[in-house]
Amino acid sequence: MIDARQHVIGKYIPYDYETITVANTAKGLTASKLTTAIKPKKVFITSETAQLRYRYDGTDPTDTVGHILNPMSILVLEGYSQLNNVKFIRTGATSAILQVSYLR
Repeated sequence: MIDARQHVIGKYIPYDYETITVANTAKGLTASKLTTAIKPKKVFITSETAQLRYRYDGTDPTDTVGHILNPMSILVLEGYSQLNNVKFIRTGATSAILQVSYLR
């Protein structure tokens, strides 16, 4: 059911989207997407093109340290800390492409 505040009760709704290219320098989600008037609560990320690594503890991953995310994999992050602290880096010579949906 949708109420007058434009959200689904008990669920998150997508409201924004972006494509991020992950190269050989650790990179997080776009800062302006995280500071909107109503902040995102969750992101849904799909990985394309190449393998990458990520960390969401505030430390940059390297091409050999961090969780692995393979092409065609899905990553869901939730909460202020995870969304603000996540960083990605490619593991090889090919840049990875992330498709990111923002939910609130």
